[in-house]
Amino acid sequence: MPRTGLSRRTFSLGSAAPERMIRKALQRYWRYSRGLTLGAQGVVLDRSDNVLLIRHTYRPGWHFPGGGVERGETVEDALSRELREEAGVELEGPPELFGLYANHVLFPGDHIALFLIRAWHQPSTPAPNHEIAEQGFFPLTALPAETTAPTRVRLEEIAGARPRAAHWSAP
Repeated sequence: MPRTGLSRRTFSLGSAAPERMIRKALQRYWRYSRGLTLGAQGVVLDRSDNVLLIRHTYRPGWHFPGGGVERGETVEDALSRELREEAGVELEGPPELFGLYANHVLFPGDHIALFLIRAWHQPSTPAPNHEIAEQGFFPLTALPAETTAPTRVRLEEIAGARPRAAHWSAP
């Protein structure tokens, strides 16, 4: 059922199995060749407290925009780059670090820095591509059914409805 007032675009790759296999192999290599990995994700909120969520082509569910911190990058530089690449969002002020979470479910050395972003603009919305199937701003009370559990938990933490956890996903 379409939602009114939401920026949402859909993209279909057909069969992207070879790309997914290569991506998985590279991710495994990166994870095991580094003792620690760090990701940066942003909770982008508009003036009505709608939250920006991304649906990737290579993993199920709706997530916050973000990605890995590359060698030589600060966590804020990585966040800014990922927001621009995935959602066309440009920061207008410093993001607020909300929490640092262990993400040991997939890799024992992975961590995620979560930022709150209220000062931003979106000069254009990127078209769906090989990585991002769709994006949209959603009211906190009407998230897509496929929103991941960790994304929902982080939003509850931000709202003060539950204490902050140490782990991104349940260990």
